[in-house]
Amino acid sequence: MKLYDGGRAPNPRRVRMFLAEKGIEVPMVPVDMAKGEHWSPEIARLNPLKRLPILELDDGSILTESMAICRYFEALHPEPNLFGEDPVEIAMIEMWNRRAEFELYTAVQAVFRHGHPGMAKAEPRQIAEWADLNRDRVIEALQLLDDRLAKTEYLAGARFSVADITAFVSIELMKAIKTSVPEEMASLRRWHAAMLERPSAKA
Repeated sequence: MKLYDGGRAPNPRRVRMFLAEKGIEVPMVPVDMAKGEHWSPEIARLNPLKRLPILELDDGSILTESMAICRYFEALHPEPNLFGEDPVEIAMIEMWNRRAEFELYTAVQAVFRHGHPGMAKAEPRQIAEWADLNRDRVIEALQLLDDRLAKTEYLAGARFSVADITAFVSIELMKAIKTSVPEEMASLRRWHAAMLERPSAKA
């Protein structure tokens, strides 16, 4: 088994954080995305979408998509549980994970891919208006999370879950678009500070 890792990119980081929380060690194959190594024929052979991370199992099976890889490891190593233990908690974690991904991460990614000059090769038809529009969506998504965290310690409830990982890497990606959590969002800032203290935040 080996994990093709993309360094600072958010989806590879999601998987590394997940593994760190589980205490699982997997041999890593570093892929320098800044140099475009994820567009190589080797990566294309493993994943025609040329995206990371990629998990290659001992039998040669290939798993891609960060959440699919995380679910694989959750099934192998159920504790500590990060996807939920009872029907309500499973659904709640799924809901907030999807909200963090679809409301915040996709908006941050749109600003980054369409507004950052360094992403011109990855997004050859950059649309500045789309980047600008999504800056407002980023703030709206942050407000959604702040409102939620005013009521709960973690995003999906009383304990840490994969939803917190998704929200955290999304907020960390905001550095690339020169955006930070507004001062008035005290609950979200409290949560983010706590996340930074977790050992997995350095994964």
